[in-house]
Amino acid sequence: MTTDSISLPLFIDDIKTLLPHRYPFLLVDRVTDIQLGRSVKGYKNVTINEEFFGGHFPDHPVMPGMLVLEAMAQLSGVLGFLTSGKRPADGHIYLFVGADNTRFKRQIVPGDCLTLYSEFVTSKRHIHKFSCRAM
Repeated sequence: MTTDSISLPLFIDDIKTLLPHRYPFLLVDRVTDIQLGRSVKGYKNVTINEEFFGGHFPDHPVMPGMLVLEAMAQLSGVLGFLTSGKRPADGHIYLFVGADNTRFKRQIVPGDCLTLYSEFVTSKRHIHKFSCRAM
């Protein structure tokens, strides 16, 4: 599948060219759909081997909600980088600066495949706003 000369899906090696994050904080494993300047869909496979499960919580492992937000922010960064044509290797970076109207409706546990969605909403003074979901 190709979208404006982007061959999909994007796998981890492709994603690593678009995001500066690395293990254990690279939280997007695959990108399967993108509409440049509009939206992106990706996945995070959650395994018991995630480092955060050692402390959150040892007897009842749950992915921290803030890391779910971070995964959505990283996916938004993929959309931003692909839309702009810029790359971290060129000195560009996207920073997560906030979350509005956030709700956690279920626990994310080992074995889950977290489906991530991000949609571009608006941009003002180099600050981009996205509407995101994780399911």
